[in-house]
This record gives sequence, structure tokens and C-alpha cells, in this order.
Amino acid sequence: MTSETSFDTLDSLSADIALLIDRLPTLKNRQFIKQALTTIVRLAESDIDRLDWKILSASLTDMEQGFQLFHAYRHIRKVTIFGSARLSPESPEYRMAVQFARYVSGLGFMVMTGGGGGIMQAGHEGAGRENSFGLNIQLPFEQEANRFIEGDPKLIHFKYFFTRKLFLLKESDAVALFAGGFGTQDEAFECMTLSQTGKFGPVPLVLIDHPGGDYWRSWSEYIDKQLVQKGLVSPEDPSLYTVTDNLDVACNAITSFYQVYHSSRYVGDRLIIRLHTDLSDAEVEQLNANFSDILVHGKIEKSHALPQEGQDEAVGLPRLILYFNQRDLGRLYQMIAAINRIATPSPEDAAHPERK
Repeated sequence: MTSETSFDTLDSLSADIALLIDRLPTLKNRQFIKQALTTIVRLAESDIDRLDWKILSASLTDMEQGFQLFHAYRHIRKVTIFGSARLSPESPEYRMAVQFARYVSGLGFMVMTGGGGGIMQAGHEGAGRENSFGLNIQLPFEQEANRFIEGDPKLIHFKYFFTRKLFLLKESDAVALFAGGFGTQDEAFECMTLSQTGKFGPVPLVLIDHPGGDYWRSWSEYIDKQLVQKGLVSPEDPSLYTVTDNLDVACNAITSFYQVYHSSRYVGDRLIIRLHTDLSDAEVEQLNANFSDILVHGKIEKSHALPQEGQDEAVGLPRLILYFNQRDLGRLYQMIAAINRIATPSPEDAAHPERK
């Protein structure tokens, strides 16, 4: 880059920043834009290393492409599929993943994978190119994009695992895990940890064996023996996931999760649970009778959207509000299952669990 080009670039950047500052008071998310710019300014005035700046810059580039890609698809629920890159198309696990992806895409869901071979390729083969996202990682081995997603605009390449995993979870409304190695085990335990601590979800987590397989069944037995029975996790924590070798069970675990339950968020210290269908007073009292143990105080109550939810796209949906203890996530998943059992979804919601 010549000196003249450098000055031209700097002049252009200065003009862009000045324009952004002028527009800031009118921008929708101005408080967060201001916060991000302030953070950059503080870092610029500090003495962090060149490598730190490279990490920050590349991370922002990773996140920019992720945010830009998924914004247009934000109203469609997506299923992330994890599993080994080393399993061949002849393996029963691969064939099961193809069938699963074909099944959920037929229900209207889109499918996300890491974009490589093995189970990731099976997910794209089953869902079809038009229903697939590939979130690839730049590696010196094992991670070329598979032929079912190569060249598609919904394939993006990440520099860092952590930014890639951010989008594989942030954008997912369900996670399906097939057999895999260290990476798949890492993804499984991270999903469990983030779900258990309330940093991810609630979403359905499904661990899928091929018919007669025991990869996840043996894993579940280990969890029960070494973690649950020894008090290292709560007895309710296995409620965070479903282990099965049956496609109907796997898909029903996902679709039934969104029959009445829509989504949730916190407003202050109150958990807001949005629903497709309003519950009766008797049904809410039933929830209070069965789940009062997860409340810090007060009761589970029906509500309309709170004033703080003014920009929420789900503002028109009925809600439950509770002071959740933010600890018993397994019990919260059990309550969501109870909500989906006791209430009757509308025919439209029942037919379209993929719609947000």
C-alpha cells in the first residue's frame, strides 16, 4: 500500500466515522453501537499487543459475516447437526444423519453444520442445498467444504473455532448430535454446560444413535453412573437432552418443544416465557403446584409484554413471568415439557413448529 493510498483510506475512514457519529442519535441500536465504539477507543488508548489487535479484528470479521448471513433467516428455526467428519457415506451413522436432516427439513426447519465431510456432509445431503448452512473452519486438514454446500452463499468460513461455535449455537433452535470424536464430545459437553448454566437455550438437545447403536446410550450410562449418582450434576440435568436411536422420537423431541413454548428472555431478574397459546388460570395454577421449587419468590403469572420489551418481535405473544432461581435448568426444561403437554396449540402453530 502506498503512502497516498494509506492517507486516502484514512480520510475515507474518518469520513465514515464522522457520518456514523452524526447518525448515532437516530439509529435503532444506538446504545450498543456507542458501547462498541467506546470499547474500541479505550483499547486504542491502551498498550495491548499487535497479536491482540489481530485477534480482535479477525473475530469482528468472523462475526460480521455471520450476522449478515443469518439476519435474513431469523424467522426460520434451524437445527444444528454435530458429528464426526471421518464417518463414510456407507456408515450407518451417516445414513441416519441423512434421514434425520431430510425429515426435519421436510418439517420446515433449516439445517446448520460445520460444512465439512462425514456427518456434516450427511446433514447437507439430507436437507438439500436450499435448506442448508455451512459454517466452515479454516484448518490445514479435514475441513474442506463438502460438495453439497460448496459454492453456496450460505457457506461461510471462520478463522476461529469460538466465533464459529458462537453462530452454530446462537442461531440454532435445536441441536442434534451424532457419533464423533474429540470435537463432537466437546460440542456435546459444551451444549450441556451452556444449557445447564442458562447461557444457551432453552432448546431441545437430541443425541442420536443409529438403530441398535450404543454410542450415545453408553455415553448416557456413563453420565448417570459417574456424574448423576455421584452428585456431580443434578438428578434433573438429564432432562436437558434426549437419547434415542429412533428418528420419530428425535424429531418429535424438537417439534413438540415448540408446540406451545415459543422462546424466553430475561427482563431484569424476571424470566419471561413467550407462548404460542395462552394458558388458562387452572393450567397456570397447575404449573405453580408442580414447579414452585424453582422460584426465588412469588408465583408463575400470566402477562402481556412488559414495557421493556417494546422492540421485541414477539411482543404480541402471551407470556408467563416468574422469578426463576437461574440454577435448576433441568427443572425448567421439565416445566417447558409440561407446558407443551397441558396446553393445546392452534392448528397453525402445530403445523408450523419451524416458525419463530
